[in-house]
Amino acid sequence: MLFAFSVAPTTTADETASMSEAVAEAVRVVRASGLPHETTSMFTTIEGEWDEVMPVIRAATEAVLAVAPRVSLVLKADLRPGRTGELRGKVERVERHLAGKAGGDDDEVVAP
Repeated sequence: MLFAFSVAPTTTADETASMSEAVAEAVRVVRASGLPHETTSMFTTIEGEWDEVMPVIRAATEAVLAVAPRVSLVLKADLRPGRTGELRGKVERVERHLAGKAGGDDDEVVAP
């Protein structure tokens, strides 16, 4: 299962309105979790089961709350129990289509 989330302070004392320092605290928590993850400019995506991922998202949110009085959390999930490797697999399948090669969901990896 994939969980994409964005957590950030709703206000910042930085005159440029940068939130990167607070967001870095959340990313630090995700990296320490050991779960497969990817951080982009807008979201961090974590792969794992509910019971593995939700405590990480909560801890990441609490890390931002430790440095900001108010925090916004956006969460999106792709729930396909039994699948693994989807953090990269979904992107690889799209790339194959863009390259004009066959192979869609039939090529997906299914966990035993």
